[in-house]
Amino acid sequence: MKLLIVEDEPNLLSILRKGFAENNNEVSVAMDGTTALEMLHNYNFDVVVLDVMLPDINGIEICRRLRASKNFIPVLLLTALGTSENIVTGLNAGADDYLVKPFKFGELDARVNALHRRAHLDTEKIDVITIGDLEINGRGKTVKRDGESIVLTAKEFKLLYYLAKNTGRIVSRDQILDNVWDINFDMNTNVVDVYITYLRKKIDKPFETKLIHTMKGLGYVIKL
Repeated sequence: MKLLIVEDEPNLLSILRKGFAENNNEVSVAMDGTTALEMLHNYNFDVVVLDVMLPDINGIEICRRLRASKNFIPVLLLTALGTSENIVTGLNAGADDYLVKPFKFGELDARVNALHRRAHLDTEKIDVITIGDLEINGRGKTVKRDGESIVLTAKEFKLLYYLAKNTGRIVSRDQILDNVWDINFDMNTNVVDVYITYLRKKIDKPFETKLIHTMKGLGYVIKL
């Protein structure tokens, strides 16, 4: 899985990075809250391991901002404050789990894997994604906007569904090619831009509020 570890203590960060990488995970790191929020906005991760005490924006506030932006990535808080009050504050801010320092890496690894499995199962259960007046039925492969049915081709639907699953997150052209087209697809093609144009004509053009946005140099994002 793709992990983001947010920890400002260099020795602990090094241990965590090494441990997760040895278990065949793709590990990214941040040492402050500002960098973490930027990475979470620009890239997709499966789980975040987040220290509460950071030098700028603390982990509790990061959780609040993630949930306020409709980003429901699983978050595990690392905290030196093990009182019930502090744990409750973290969970109420949107964290999915917590671990009190000091801890054994094996327990952290097990908890992270459990969060990933749970999130994967929850994603499979989602039938309908709603973004404003846009409704996407993943099981029925149907799309409505403002109550009107919109007919999409199979590839258009797959692209829209991928964007919708990442609502509020920027996805690059390469990420779209990997997830919507075959892995061996010609990476020099402009097929992504062509299909984004097709989608905009059907999803955005007839309506006042535009949902599909181009982020210059980064990719695309669907959001209100």
